[in-house]
Amino acid sequence: MKGTAGNARAAASPGTADSARAAAPAEAPANGGTGTRRQGIRLVRTSAELRATAAGFGNDAPARRAVVMTMGALHAGHASLVRTARERVGPSGQVVVTVFVNPLQFGPSEDLDRYPRTLDADLALAEEAGADVVFAPSVEEVYPESAGSGAGTGSGSGSGSGTAGPQVRIAAGPMGERFEGAYRPGHFDGVLTVVAKLLHLTAPDVSLYGQKDAQQLALIRRMVTDLNFPVEIVGVPTVRESDGMALSSRNRYLSPGERESALALSRALFAARDALPDGVDAALAAARTVLDAAARHEPPLNVDYLALIDPADFTELTGRAGESGAAEQPGEAVLAVAARVGGTRLIDNIPLALGAHR
Repeated sequence: MKGTAGNARAAASPGTADSARAAAPAEAPANGGTGTRRQGIRLVRTSAELRATAAGFGNDAPARRAVVMTMGALHAGHASLVRTARERVGPSGQVVVTVFVNPLQFGPSEDLDRYPRTLDADLALAEEAGADVVFAPSVEEVYPESAGSGAGTGSGSGSGSGTAGPQVRIAAGPMGERFEGAYRPGHFDGVLTVVAKLLHLTAPDVSLYGQKDAQQLALIRRMVTDLNFPVEIVGVPTVRESDGMALSSRNRYLSPGERESALALSRALFAARDALPDGVDAALAAARTVLDAAARHEPPLNVDYLALIDPADFTELTGRAGESGAAEQPGEAVLAVAARVGGTRLIDNIPLALGAHR
Protein backbone atom coordinates (compact mmCIF):
# COMPACT_ATOMS: atom_id res chain seq x y z
CA MET A 1 0.00 0.00 0.00
CA LYS A 2 1.10 3.56 -0.57
CA GLY A 3 2.49 5.45 2.38
CA THR A 4 3.62 4.07 5.72
CA ALA A 5 1.29 2.36 8.12
CA GLY A 6 2.08 4.94 10.77
CA ASN A 7 1.10 7.82 8.49
CA ALA A 8 -2.10 6.05 7.54
CA ARG A 9 -3.00 5.49 11.15
CA ALA A 10 -2.26 9.07 12.11
CA ALA A 11 -4.82 10.28 9.59
CA ALA A 12 -7.43 7.69 10.51
CA SER A 13 -10.10 7.51 13.16
CA PRO A 14 -9.53 7.52 16.95
CA GLY A 15 -9.61 3.72 16.84
CA THR A 16 -6.26 3.55 15.03
CA ALA A 17 -3.04 2.21 16.47
CA ASP A 18 -1.15 5.49 16.98
CA SER A 19 -4.01 7.14 18.84
CA ALA A 20 -4.58 3.96 20.81
CA ARG A 21 -0.96 3.85 21.88
CA ALA A 22 -0.86 7.55 22.68
CA ALA A 23 -3.93 7.20 24.88
CA ALA A 24 -2.33 4.51 26.98
CA PRO A 25 -0.07 5.29 29.97
CA ALA A 26 3.65 5.34 29.24
CA GLU A 27 4.33 2.42 31.55
CA ALA A 28 1.40 0.10 32.06
CA PRO A 29 1.77 -2.48 34.81
CA ALA A 30 1.72 -6.13 33.82
CA ASN A 31 -1.80 -6.59 35.11
CA GLY A 32 -3.06 -3.17 36.22
CA GLY A 33 -6.56 -3.36 34.74
CA THR A 34 -5.38 -4.21 31.23
CA GLY A 35 -6.53 -7.79 31.02
CA THR A 36 -5.29 -11.06 32.42
CA ARG A 37 -1.67 -12.06 31.94
CA ARG A 38 -1.20 -15.78 31.57
CA GLN A 39 2.52 -16.48 31.67
CA GLY A 40 3.88 -14.69 28.58
CA ILE A 41 0.55 -13.91 26.91
CA ARG A 42 -2.15 -11.46 27.89
CA LEU A 43 -5.87 -12.12 27.57
CA VAL A 44 -7.94 -8.97 27.06
CA ARG A 45 -11.69 -8.65 26.74
CA THR A 46 -12.28 -5.00 25.85
CA SER A 47 -10.94 -2.52 23.32
CA ALA A 48 -9.71 -0.33 26.19
CA GLU A 49 -7.65 -3.21 27.56
CA LEU A 50 -6.32 -3.90 24.07
CA ARG A 51 -5.20 -0.27 23.65
CA ALA A 52 -3.35 -0.46 26.95
CA THR A 53 -1.30 -3.46 25.81
CA ALA A 54 0.49 -1.23 23.30
CA ALA A 55 1.83 1.13 25.98
CA GLY A 56 5.12 -0.67 26.39
CA PHE A 57 6.11 -0.06 22.80
CA GLY A 58 6.50 3.69 23.29
CA ASN A 59 4.92 6.58 21.42
CA ASP A 60 7.88 7.90 19.40
CA ALA A 61 8.52 4.71 17.43
CA PRO A 62 5.45 2.51 17.62
CA ALA A 63 6.12 -1.16 16.91
CA ARG A 64 4.36 -2.90 14.07
CA ARG A 65 1.26 -4.84 14.98
CA ALA A 66 0.00 -7.99 13.27
CA VAL A 67 -3.47 -9.41 13.81
CA VAL A 68 -4.71 -12.95 13.22
CA MET A 69 -8.51 -13.14 13.35
CA THR A 70 -10.06 -16.44 14.47
CA MET A 71 -13.22 -17.88 15.91
CA GLY A 72 -11.20 -19.95 18.34
CA ALA A 73 -10.84 -23.75 18.41
CA LEU A 74 -7.29 -23.09 17.27
CA HIS A 75 -5.22 -25.75 15.50
CA ALA A 76 -1.90 -26.04 13.68
CA GLY A 77 -3.23 -23.96 10.79
CA HIS A 78 -3.83 -21.04 13.13
CA ALA A 79 -0.38 -21.58 14.66
CA SER A 80 1.10 -21.18 11.18
CA LEU A 81 -0.71 -17.85 10.84
CA VAL A 82 0.64 -16.67 14.20
CA ARG A 83 4.20 -17.72 13.36
CA THR A 84 3.99 -15.91 10.03
CA ALA A 85 2.64 -12.85 11.84
CA ARG A 86 5.62 -12.91 14.18
CA GLU A 87 7.99 -13.12 11.22
CA ARG A 88 6.27 -10.12 9.65
CA VAL A 89 6.55 -7.80 12.65
CA GLY A 90 9.77 -9.13 14.17
CA PRO A 91 10.64 -9.59 17.83
CA SER A 92 9.83 -5.96 18.70
CA GLY A 93 6.38 -6.06 17.12
CA GLN A 94 3.09 -7.12 18.65
CA VAL A 95 1.05 -10.11 17.52
CA VAL A 96 -2.63 -10.08 18.46
CA VAL A 97 -4.93 -13.07 18.01
CA THR A 98 -8.63 -12.33 18.09
CA VAL A 99 -10.99 -15.05 19.31
CA PHE A 100 -14.60 -14.20 18.53
CA VAL A 101 -17.40 -16.49 17.36
CA ASN A 102 -19.21 -14.02 15.14
CA PRO A 103 -22.99 -14.55 15.20
CA LEU A 104 -23.53 -12.44 12.08
CA GLN A 105 -21.92 -14.99 9.77
CA PHE A 106 -24.03 -17.96 10.90
CA GLY A 107 -27.33 -18.70 9.20
CA PRO A 108 -30.45 -19.83 11.11
CA SER A 109 -29.73 -23.53 10.52
CA GLU A 110 -25.95 -23.39 11.02
CA ASP A 111 -23.75 -24.44 13.93
CA LEU A 112 -23.37 -21.26 16.01
CA ASP A 113 -24.48 -22.92 19.25
CA ARG A 114 -22.30 -26.01 18.85
CA TYR A 115 -19.26 -24.25 17.42
CA PRO A 116 -16.39 -25.28 19.73
CA ARG A 117 -15.27 -22.82 22.42
CA THR A 118 -11.82 -23.79 23.75
CA LEU A 119 -10.33 -20.59 25.09
CA ASP A 120 -7.83 -22.13 27.53
CA ALA A 121 -6.38 -24.34 24.80
CA ASP A 122 -6.44 -21.39 22.39
CA LEU A 123 -4.36 -19.29 24.79
CA ALA A 124 -1.78 -22.03 25.12
CA LEU A 125 -1.48 -22.54 21.37
CA ALA A 126 -1.33 -18.81 20.64
CA GLU A 127 1.40 -18.31 23.21
CA GLU A 128 3.47 -21.22 21.95
CA ALA A 129 3.19 -19.92 18.37
CA GLY A 130 4.45 -16.48 19.37
CA ALA A 131 1.42 -14.27 20.08
CA ASP A 132 1.58 -11.47 22.65
CA VAL A 133 -2.12 -10.84 23.17
CA VAL A 134 -5.39 -12.72 22.74
CA PHE A 135 -8.34 -10.37 22.29
CA ALA A 136 -11.49 -12.34 23.16
CA PRO A 137 -14.32 -9.79 23.29
CA SER A 138 -17.95 -10.47 24.11
CA VAL A 139 -20.70 -10.03 21.54
CA GLU A 140 -21.68 -6.85 23.37
CA GLU A 141 -18.14 -5.46 23.05
CA VAL A 142 -18.07 -5.99 19.30
CA TYR A 143 -21.74 -5.12 18.71
CA PRO A 144 -22.68 -2.65 21.47
CA GLU A 145 -26.14 -2.22 19.98
CA SER A 146 -26.83 -5.83 21.00
CA ALA A 147 -26.23 -5.18 24.71
CA GLY A 148 -29.28 -5.98 26.78
CA SER A 149 -31.38 -6.96 23.77
CA GLY A 150 -30.17 -10.53 23.25
CA ALA A 151 -29.78 -9.68 19.57
CA GLY A 152 -27.16 -11.60 17.72
CA THR A 153 -26.34 -13.94 20.57
CA GLY A 154 -28.11 -17.17 19.64
CA SER A 155 -28.75 -19.48 16.74
CA GLY A 156 -30.78 -17.88 14.00
CA SER A 157 -29.00 -14.54 14.50
CA GLY A 158 -27.01 -14.67 11.29
CA SER A 159 -26.73 -11.78 8.87
CA GLY A 160 -29.93 -12.74 7.13
CA SER A 161 -32.08 -12.44 10.26
CA GLY A 162 -33.56 -8.98 9.97
CA THR A 163 -32.59 -6.29 12.48
CA ALA A 164 -30.60 -8.33 15.02
CA GLY A 165 -27.13 -6.88 15.49
CA PRO A 166 -25.78 -3.73 13.85
CA GLN A 167 -28.01 -1.63 11.62
CA VAL A 168 -25.13 -0.71 9.27
CA ARG A 169 -23.17 -3.59 7.76
CA ILE A 170 -20.67 -4.25 5.00
CA ALA A 171 -22.29 -5.69 1.87
CA ALA A 172 -20.10 -8.20 0.05
CA GLY A 173 -21.79 -7.47 -3.28
CA PRO A 174 -21.84 -9.86 -6.25
CA MET A 175 -18.49 -11.35 -5.29
CA GLY A 176 -20.03 -12.53 -2.03
CA GLU A 177 -23.06 -14.11 -3.68
CA ARG A 178 -21.15 -16.80 -5.59
CA PHE A 179 -20.10 -20.25 -4.40
CA GLU A 180 -20.04 -20.08 -0.58
CA GLY A 181 -22.30 -17.03 -0.71
CA ALA A 182 -24.87 -18.91 -2.78
CA TYR A 183 -25.01 -21.75 -0.26
CA ARG A 184 -24.79 -19.45 2.77
CA PRO A 185 -26.78 -16.30 1.92
CA GLY A 186 -25.57 -13.26 3.85
CA HIS A 187 -22.57 -15.12 5.26
CA PHE A 188 -19.96 -12.84 3.75
CA ASP A 189 -21.83 -9.70 4.78
CA GLY A 190 -21.41 -10.94 8.35
CA VAL A 191 -17.76 -11.84 7.78
CA LEU A 192 -16.82 -8.49 6.27
CA THR A 193 -18.74 -6.57 8.93
CA VAL A 194 -16.85 -8.23 11.78
CA VAL A 195 -13.51 -8.04 9.98
CA ALA A 196 -14.02 -4.32 9.40
CA LYS A 197 -14.90 -3.80 13.06
CA LEU A 198 -11.95 -5.84 14.30
CA LEU A 199 -9.58 -4.01 11.95
CA HIS A 200 -10.76 -0.74 13.52
CA LEU A 201 -10.50 -2.10 17.06
CA THR A 202 -7.06 -3.69 16.63
CA ALA A 203 -5.55 -1.18 14.15
CA PRO A 204 -2.94 -3.55 12.70
CA ASP A 205 -0.22 -2.88 10.17
CA VAL A 206 -0.75 -6.37 8.75
CA SER A 207 -3.57 -8.90 9.08
CA LEU A 208 -3.18 -12.56 8.13
CA TYR A 209 -5.72 -15.09 6.86
CA GLY A 210 -5.58 -18.70 5.72
CA GLN A 211 -5.79 -19.50 2.03
CA LYS A 212 -8.14 -22.41 2.81
CA ASP A 213 -10.94 -19.84 3.02
CA ALA A 214 -10.03 -18.51 -0.42
CA GLN A 215 -13.26 -16.63 -1.11
CA GLN A 216 -13.16 -14.98 2.30
CA LEU A 217 -9.55 -13.92 1.69
CA ALA A 218 -10.41 -12.51 -1.73
CA LEU A 219 -13.34 -10.54 -0.30
CA ILE A 220 -11.29 -9.11 2.57
CA ARG A 221 -8.64 -7.98 0.10
CA ARG A 222 -11.33 -6.39 -2.04
CA MET A 223 -12.90 -4.63 0.96
CA VAL A 224 -9.55 -3.30 2.16
CA THR A 225 -8.78 -1.95 -1.32
CA ASP A 226 -12.22 -0.54 -2.05
CA LEU A 227 -12.65 1.10 1.38
CA ASN A 228 -9.02 2.26 1.80
CA PHE A 229 -8.20 0.41 4.99
CA PRO A 230 -4.57 1.19 5.98
CA VAL A 231 -3.55 -2.44 6.43
CA GLU A 232 -1.65 -5.10 4.49
CA ILE A 233 -3.57 -8.34 3.95
CA VAL A 234 -1.46 -11.52 3.80
CA GLY A 235 -2.67 -14.96 2.77
CA VAL A 236 -0.94 -17.95 4.36
CA PRO A 237 -0.89 -21.40 2.69
CA THR A 238 -3.27 -24.09 3.89
CA VAL A 239 -1.90 -26.46 6.52
CA ARG A 240 -2.77 -30.12 5.98
CA GLU A 241 -2.65 -33.28 8.00
CA SER A 242 -0.34 -36.09 6.90
CA ASP A 243 -3.13 -37.66 4.82
CA GLY A 244 -3.84 -34.40 3.00
CA MET A 245 -6.95 -33.22 4.82
CA ALA A 246 -7.00 -29.45 5.30
CA LEU A 247 -7.04 -28.47 8.96
CA SER A 248 -10.35 -27.04 10.09
CA SER A 249 -12.01 -26.47 13.44
CA ARG A 250 -15.00 -28.38 12.08
CA ASN A 251 -12.97 -31.55 11.47
CA ARG A 252 -13.60 -32.44 15.11
CA TYR A 253 -17.26 -32.99 14.27
CA LEU A 254 -16.42 -35.92 11.96
CA SER A 255 -16.76 -39.55 12.97
CA PRO A 256 -13.99 -41.88 11.70
CA GLY A 257 -16.21 -42.99 8.82
CA GLU A 258 -17.17 -39.43 7.93
CA ARG A 259 -13.56 -38.37 8.01
CA GLU A 260 -12.65 -41.12 5.53
CA SER A 261 -15.36 -39.86 3.19
CA ALA A 262 -14.22 -36.25 3.67
CA LEU A 263 -10.71 -37.11 2.53
CA ALA A 264 -12.11 -37.14 -0.99
CA LEU A 265 -12.03 -33.33 -1.02
CA SER A 266 -8.26 -33.08 -0.86
CA ARG A 267 -7.77 -36.22 -2.96
CA ALA A 268 -9.93 -34.73 -5.70
CA LEU A 269 -7.93 -31.51 -5.67
CA PHE A 270 -4.61 -33.34 -5.84
CA ALA A 271 -5.91 -35.56 -8.65
CA ALA A 272 -6.82 -32.44 -10.60
CA ARG A 273 -3.42 -30.92 -10.00
CA ASP A 274 -1.71 -34.08 -11.22
CA ALA A 275 -3.87 -34.20 -14.36
CA LEU A 276 -3.48 -30.50 -15.19
CA PRO A 277 -0.60 -31.07 -17.70
CA ASP A 278 -3.25 -32.73 -19.90
CA GLY A 279 -5.46 -29.64 -19.73
CA VAL A 280 -8.22 -28.13 -17.62
CA ASP A 281 -10.85 -30.59 -18.85
CA ALA A 282 -8.69 -33.53 -17.79
CA ALA A 283 -8.04 -31.93 -14.40
CA LEU A 284 -11.73 -31.37 -13.68
CA ALA A 285 -12.60 -34.86 -14.87
CA ALA A 286 -9.99 -36.38 -12.55
CA ALA A 287 -11.39 -34.47 -9.59
CA ARG A 288 -14.95 -35.51 -10.38
CA THR A 289 -13.96 -39.15 -10.60
CA VAL A 290 -12.75 -39.01 -6.99
CA LEU A 291 -15.81 -37.10 -5.78
CA ASP A 292 -18.24 -39.41 -7.59
CA ALA A 293 -16.65 -42.41 -5.89
CA ALA A 294 -17.00 -40.71 -2.50
CA ALA A 295 -20.67 -40.04 -3.20
CA ARG A 296 -21.17 -43.80 -3.39
CA HIS A 297 -19.22 -44.36 -0.18
CA GLU A 298 -20.93 -44.85 3.19
CA PRO A 299 -21.42 -42.32 4.64
CA PRO A 300 -21.75 -40.45 1.32
CA LEU A 301 -20.05 -37.22 0.42
CA ASN A 302 -22.58 -34.73 -0.97
CA VAL A 303 -20.81 -32.19 -3.18
CA ASP A 304 -22.13 -28.62 -3.32
CA TYR A 305 -19.70 -27.44 -5.98
CA LEU A 306 -16.41 -28.06 -7.71
CA ALA A 307 -15.24 -25.02 -9.64
CA LEU A 308 -12.21 -23.49 -11.29
CA ILE A 309 -12.17 -19.87 -10.17
CA ASP A 310 -10.41 -16.60 -10.89
CA PRO A 311 -8.91 -15.71 -7.48
CA ALA A 312 -9.17 -11.97 -8.15
CA ASP A 313 -12.97 -11.75 -8.36
CA PHE A 314 -14.17 -15.32 -7.75
CA THR A 315 -15.84 -15.69 -11.10
CA GLU A 316 -15.90 -19.21 -12.50
CA LEU A 317 -13.41 -19.86 -15.29
CA THR A 318 -15.22 -22.92 -16.55
CA GLY A 319 -18.36 -24.65 -15.41
CA ARG A 320 -17.69 -28.30 -16.21
CA ALA A 321 -15.38 -30.62 -18.08
CA GLY A 322 -15.76 -30.25 -21.84
CA GLU A 323 -16.00 -26.44 -21.81
CA SER A 324 -13.02 -24.50 -23.04
CA GLY A 325 -12.00 -20.89 -23.55
CA ALA A 326 -11.00 -18.63 -20.69
CA ALA A 327 -9.92 -21.51 -18.47
CA GLU A 328 -7.27 -22.54 -21.01
CA GLN A 329 -5.54 -19.15 -20.92
CA PRO A 330 -2.32 -18.92 -18.85
CA GLY A 331 -2.76 -17.46 -15.40
CA GLU A 332 -3.52 -18.16 -11.76
CA ALA A 333 -6.62 -20.03 -10.71
CA VAL A 334 -8.15 -21.65 -7.63
CA LEU A 335 -9.81 -25.03 -7.78
CA ALA A 336 -12.39 -25.00 -4.99
CA VAL A 337 -14.68 -27.68 -3.63
CA ALA A 338 -17.37 -27.75 -0.97
CA ALA A 339 -19.24 -30.79 0.32
CA ARG A 340 -21.22 -32.17 3.21
CA VAL A 341 -20.72 -35.43 5.04
CA GLY A 342 -23.07 -36.27 7.87
CA GLY A 343 -23.96 -33.00 9.54
CA THR A 344 -20.69 -31.25 8.68
CA ARG A 345 -19.95 -28.99 5.73
CA LEU A 346 -16.32 -28.66 4.61
CA ILE A 347 -14.46 -26.59 2.03
CA ASP A 348 -11.03 -26.91 0.45
CA ASN A 349 -9.08 -25.51 -2.48
CA ILE A 350 -5.69 -25.48 -4.15
CA PRO A 351 -4.03 -22.83 -6.32
CA LEU A 352 -3.29 -23.87 -9.90
CA ALA A 353 -1.06 -22.27 -12.50
CA LEU A 354 -2.94 -22.59 -15.79
CA GLY A 355 -0.90 -22.97 -18.94
CA ALA A 356 2.31 -23.65 -17.02
CA HIS A 357 2.69 -27.11 -18.57
CA ARG A 358 2.01 -26.13 -22.16
